[in-house]
Formats: sequence, C-alpha cells, structure tokens
Amino acid sequence: MTTEMPRVALLGCGLISTYHLRAWQAAGVEIVAICDPDLAKAEARANEYGISRVYSDAAALFRDGGFTIADIAASMAAHAPLARLAADHGVHIMLQKPMCSTVAEAEALVRDIGDRVRFMVHENYRFRPHYMTVRRWIGEGRIGAIRHITITCRGSGLCPREGRQPFLVERQPYLLEFRRNLVLETMIHHLDVLRCLAGPLKVVAARLGRLAENLPGEDTASILMEGPGGMIAVADGCICAPGYPDLHGDRLEVIGSHGTILMELDRVFIVGREAETLTVVDLAGRYQECFDTAIRSFLSGLSSGAPFETDRLDNLETLRLMESVYRAAGTEICA
Repeated sequence: MTTEMPRVALLGCGLISTYHLRAWQAAGVEIVAICDPDLAKAEARANEYGISRVYSDAAALFRDGGFTIADIAASMAAHAPLARLAADHGVHIMLQKPMCSTVAEAEALVRDIGDRVRFMVHENYRFRPHYMTVRRWIGEGRIGAIRHITITCRGSGLCPREGRQPFLVERQPYLLEFRRNLVLETMIHHLDVLRCLAGPLKVVAARLGRLAENLPGEDTASILMEGPGGMIAVADGCICAPGYPDLHGDRLEVIGSHGTILMELDRVFIVGREAETLTVVDLAGRYQECFDTAIRSFLSGLSSGAPFETDRLDNLETLRLMESVYRAAGTEICA
C-alpha cells in the first residue's frame, strides 16, 4: 500500500505510447518525464502532451528521479533492463506486454525484482469493452458453468501489397526480426483472455504456419487446450488471411451449461436470445478504454495494496501457456 502522490515517467515513444499517455492524463496523474533512445521521438511526444523533461538515456532519467511510477512501453528487448533499473531506484513498474520473449527471462526478472516495488504487466485485452461485456455476463451467471470456449482472430496485415511492405511490417518493422510472431506478439492476448474467462489451461496440441513471405515468424496458429474438469479450449489465428481488415478482429464463443455467449467483432449476444441481449460495441471509438481501465486498475492496486489483476505472477502463467504452444508445435525458438 502506498500513500505517495503518483507521478509517472514514460519510457518508450512508439505507436502504443500515445494510448498510455492519454490514460495517465485521464486518470489525473502527472507525467513528469519521457524517455526514448530516439530523442526526436521523445521530444515530439513531450511537445504533444506538455511534458517538460525529455531524455534519450534511461539511466539519466532515473538518476534525476522525481517520479514514483515507470510506465515501460519500450521495445521488448528493453523491458527487463528498464524494469530492473526501475526496481533499483524504488520505482513501481507498469510493463507493456509481453514481459519478456521467454519464460526463463521473465522468471529471472520477477525473481530479481522480488517485492522491492509493485509490478504489473500492461495486458489490456481482458479490459477491452467487448471482452468486459462477456466477462460480466459470465460473472452474472447468464450461461452457467463454462463447458467449451473458442477464440479466433483473423486479419490480412501480413498479406502482400503491390510495391509496399505488408501493413503490419510497415506499422511494426521489428516483425522482420521476430522468429516468434503471431503467438508471442498477438495471440498472447487471446491466451490471457481464455485464462481470465476459463481458469488454468494446459496445451494439448498446437500447429503453427508461415503463409507470409520473407518473415521468420509464424502468422498462423491452431491451439488445442484443456481446462478444469476436461473443458476444451481452442485458440485459432491467422494474420495473413486475404479479404479481412489489416488489423485483426476477434470472435469468441463461450458455451455454458445453460447458455452460449457469442462475440463476433463488435457484436455480443446470447445465442437464441439475440433480440433481448444484442450489444454492439464501438470498437474504434472505445479503443482507448482498455488502456484507461488497465491504468486505473494499476493505480487502485497501488493505493490499496491489493493484488493487480494482471500482476507479474499472473502474467507469468500466460507466458508459460504461450511458451507451451511453441513447445507443443515443436518450435522452441527464442525471439
């Protein structure tokens, strides 16, 4: 539990940083400093959000101090070094997912930091409004006990484009180097959602594919899992699927003992009761909401001392599930 006035420093000024900055401002938290190895990027974000202190050197940022929270939205390779630096300076940590590229690295990070500071992973999918609707309906007992659950994602972001890089490569050039792609980068969200909804899961079988050209990592995955009482869970994804939008969309079906919830992109309803239950979520208009909710959850846990919903220990279980997918598929490759 902490009574300190929260003040945050943001480390990493890539695409995702703007959603983090908006969320801190919406929560009324002062953003005192910003840091990125590319000083021009840091200065641009600082000017956009009225942040006075700008750094390209994280060590200098922490030496100068003056903040209680480090929001680490940097590239994945920088996660562990920056988190350790924060802990060494007694600064609480909000760390963008994935925590690390492998379970071994994440376990070492969690062990090194221990309980010196509070440590939450920014895993925001479970806080997205359409998923929150599903969570609420399950919690209200609308479909009874979960018996079967399936989640799929489809997008065309890695499909070839005439004269240009695929959309996702243009947007996230680091994918050119990722030997783990779809499961580590994207479907780790879906695995976390399944854990959140259905409880502990174990991978039974997995197959990974590479449909895109000139990329080392998988873009297609089918994963079979089992949960409590023999419950079946399935996760299936493809981000090289012609005809779909560049950014993937999700479908989730949760079959319960006396009802079935279906989430198709922006539509959520109970099968057979569409007229009374259909809920349509403005996914683009409410995209910021999951960042706002995750950061409010972090601040609430920091203030009360209660466990974070996506605490580093909980997130380790999602990472273990992710890595067991690669193991089951016979591709135990480091990113």
